[in-house]
Amino acid sequence: MRLLQLRDDGEFSLVEYFRNNIPRYAILSHTWGRDQEEFTFENIEKGTGKNKAGYRKVHFCGMQAAKDGLEHFWVDTCCIDKKSSAELTEAINSMFRWYQNAARCYVYLSDVSVSGSVKDDEFSRRWKPAFKRSRWFTRGWTLQELIAPTSVEFFSKEEQRLGDKQSLDQTLHEITGIAIQAFRGTPLSHFSVNERMSWAKNRRTKREEDEVYSLLGIFNINMPSTYGEGREEALTRLQKNLKEKEKEERTMLDSLRFNQIDARQMTVKNAHAKTCKWLLKKSEYLEWLDDTKLSEHHGFLWIKGNPGTGKSTLMKFALTNARETMKDKIVLSFFFNARGEDLEKSTIGTYQTLLLRLLEQIPVLQSVFELLGLPKSSISTNYKWTVESLKMLLGKATQRLKSSVVCFIDALDECEERQIRDMVSFFEQVGELAVSTDVKFRICLSSRHYPYITIRKNLNLVLDRQEGHDQDIADYLASELRIGHSKLAEQIRVEVQRKASGIFLWVILVVGILNKEHDSGRIHALRRRLREIPSDLHELFYNILTRDSINSDELVLCVQWVLFATQPLKPEQLYFAVLSGVEPDALSRWDPDEVTIKDIERYILNASKGLSELTKSNTPTVQFIHESVKDFLLEENALASIWPDLGSNFQGQSHERLKNCCLNYMGFTHMNLPMGLPKASSQRAADFRPPATDALPFLEYAVLNVLHHANVAGGGIAQENFIQSFPFADWLWLYNLFEKDELRRYSQNVSLLYVLAESNMSNLIRAHPSIFSCLEVENEHYGPPFFAALATRSEEAIQTFVASVSPKSQFHNLCSRYHHNEGNRGKFRHDFKFSNRRTTLSYLAELGDEAIFAFGLETGNIMPDSKDRDGRTPLSWASAMGHQAIVTLLLDTGKVNLDSKDADGWTPLWWAAKNRRESVVKTLLDTDKVDLDSKDADGRTLLSWASWDRHEVLIKLLLDTGKVDATSKDTDGRTPLSWAAMNGCEAIVKLLLDTGKVDVDSKDKYGRTPLWWAAWNECEAIVKLLLDTGRSMLTRRISTDRRRYRGRQ
Repeated sequence: MRLLQLRDDGEFSLVEYFRNNIPRYAILSHTWGRDQEEFTFENIEKGTGKNKAGYRKVHFCGMQAAKDGLEHFWVDTCCIDKKSSAELTEAINSMFRWYQNAARCYVYLSDVSVSGSVKDDEFSRRWKPAFKRSRWFTRGWTLQELIAPTSVEFFSKEEQRLGDKQSLDQTLHEITGIAIQAFRGTPLSHFSVNERMSWAKNRRTKREEDEVYSLLGIFNINMPSTYGEGREEALTRLQKNLKEKEKEERTMLDSLRFNQIDARQMTVKNAHAKTCKWLLKKSEYLEWLDDTKLSEHHGFLWIKGNPGTGKSTLMKFALTNARETMKDKIVLSFFFNARGEDLEKSTIGTYQTLLLRLLEQIPVLQSVFELLGLPKSSISTNYKWTVESLKMLLGKATQRLKSSVVCFIDALDECEERQIRDMVSFFEQVGELAVSTDVKFRICLSSRHYPYITIRKNLNLVLDRQEGHDQDIADYLASELRIGHSKLAEQIRVEVQRKASGIFLWVILVVGILNKEHDSGRIHALRRRLREIPSDLHELFYNILTRDSINSDELVLCVQWVLFATQPLKPEQLYFAVLSGVEPDALSRWDPDEVTIKDIERYILNASKGLSELTKSNTPTVQFIHESVKDFLLEENALASIWPDLGSNFQGQSHERLKNCCLNYMGFTHMNLPMGLPKASSQRAADFRPPATDALPFLEYAVLNVLHHANVAGGGIAQENFIQSFPFADWLWLYNLFEKDELRRYSQNVSLLYVLAESNMSNLIRAHPSIFSCLEVENEHYGPPFFAALATRSEEAIQTFVASVSPKSQFHNLCSRYHHNEGNRGKFRHDFKFSNRRTTLSYLAELGDEAIFAFGLETGNIMPDSKDRDGRTPLSWASAMGHQAIVTLLLDTGKVNLDSKDADGWTPLWWAAKNRRESVVKTLLDTDKVDLDSKDADGRTLLSWASWDRHEVLIKLLLDTGKVDATSKDTDGRTPLSWAAMNGCEAIVKLLLDTGKVDVDSKDKYGRTPLWWAAWNECEAIVKLLLDTGRSMLTRRISTDRRRYRGRQ
């Protein structure tokens, strides 16, 4: 960006700055006169043009900037070299940003003249009519010059200040029709495309294309200018760009969305009419909202309380109040849900939700996506975000805020502690940075009393110690415990509050029990019933579950499904899941007119004894009414005490039963299964799915999870019969039907073992009768089942395979020592694809895990010396990778050819040497069975190659054997000495000369000697070595010849 700088002598000079070091500057907005009257870039360069009419505007801008303490300023007539089309295009696309970043914008109105004093009462009345008629309001480019800058000041022809954008906003609105909010900083993305287009409706430009180009900044579009294309063509291009931009932005935002994104918050019951209001008067809460106290607590308020005290309800109340009363602030929220899907109970879901809601409310911040450095086409609605990417985007978006942000995050204890600690640390950094940059950022957290995390600056509020909380319980009882207002009723209310000990959930459950007792006419039994109800929340759950034995089978199965399903089930899914277990003969296709969703909801409520509820979202799911229900069932061995018939392995027994439910439902399903399926992502495939999922709502879950439940059950319950009888062919067709990614589908000939290996189902693998076929190559993405386990990091599956080696095997001890090594998986990642050019054993040799390779030797039925299509053996691969243990294993078999050559003529020794695997080289040399003079496809020996590669250590090792031919020539006639001289390696030349077995005068096929190569490369030291050796050899030869001559005399 070029800026004008006002010098001490009153003259202007152009100074060029780049984006990161641009100083504060003023900017001029005006209307152009005739081109020859404007003060231009060329005038600046040549030092001319002061007599032009346009010079006065430039001079005014410079003087006004100086008055405002700005040394630099920008004027379009003279800061752009319009002779450069590239510069002009860049300027057009940057113009909005330049005006937006200006410290001051001065609007010079050459057609608005005033007279008299500014203090004159009639002053504004005299200039306003001319102001409203000004040509400036009819020009295309001045639209963005009015909207983009924060500070816009209007000046008359006489350079008298008339007012600014804020003081004249109503007048500007009347003249332009532009919404006043646009003048007050509301992001332009908050206004529709049509509304923004209407602002330019009556504006004109000298060149017709500029009517469109002047709107690029208004719509945040970057496109090249093509003068001559005409207005209509330019407008067509702009509209096309707008559609593409809208689609890209929608895709980017959709990539942050997920099912049940607001389900937990919506499911939390609203505060009772008379409760929670005390929070708004608490000193901690008021201090949290006080801008002057931000430096003391960095915007942190943490509300803590025991399970069931009503923290989530209080947080929802605070959130709702903030949305109603803090209209000038951005309000964000996330409610963790441990009973929900993965994103509902992870910080990835938190960051995705907060970022999505922030960008929806301030669309201009969507530019942070550019910081990813990724092509926008690479981000789809199913994009897998990482924690670090989301933290970076959220942090950067927060730094760009001009509005205050208030954020509520509920139930931190329902997320993994490691994630929460990292998240709190992140928000600490955000809070500190916000305070230092005067960004108003507040965050309210809630949790149980754990995890305890130290925060340097924050406010704390303990819920169960608050008088207001106790009063909330009293108000709730007065309103909701409908047992009348007799003396007995009031005594019962007091007793309920005493026993509650501040646990609101306990109160809600007890109120329901007592109301039911009262409605049945048993008023006399209320006190006794209350005494029977345990005061401990967990004991109350026990009491509810064991109160009667009506439909106990449904209760058990309902609890098992809510506890152990791999994902929260929809009501209709849970209905048929339970039915599959308790009344499989009653299964039928679902007719919502016959069995309504209301019927199903009522069934679930009764079956779970009121301990489950439906989330409030577009796709409701079933969950426990509170996380403490799940805690009770799992953490205190309550299941075994409630239903002792299920034995000590309740979890295994539960999964066994869920497996059978899935099998029953799949068995009841009768679908016409054609041999083939259309492509997974095709419309035809999409059309196949609804008939199955609508009429058979539990089918997709049953198909995708039956093996999971069987595997978990297999931890204590035999699954051999299940493996033998499993309807694999039908399951495979249904699995491929529901799979939407073609790469994730299986071929018709896939084995069950492959599916189990890829899915990490170790218990089922252990029960499989053909476990040792895991290295047989299949026509699947990963090849053999064992490779599927490696590529998908299915560690339990790998462990099971390796441990299956017979105790009688020579490799049993080695395999039994296998341990997981996350860092050593080589090529085996999710994107691995098996190549038929390779053997399984060569892949395992390359991997380098000793126990895994021993397993391959034992069960792979592959000869240790088998070659792949490039002629490489497992020993070749292990040597190249430097896997000493694998090399030793192969040598110990006694079945490998150490001199086996690949397609390039390279032996295992060559590969080890090439990759500088010194220990492997020594091991192979120590066998005394390698051919040291073996030649590659170019006729080079290893000594020649080492001389060319400057591999001094290898040359010493080879020469020390005394078994290498130091004079061997390759196909070009070059010796090791030639290669060393050619590459200028003095140390290697000396090593070779010291053998006394090299010919310094040896010529290659081009007649070049080692001396020639050394001289060509100007290696004086080598030239001297060769000459000295040559003279010495000549002297010795002459001396020998003389002795022979004298002997003949």
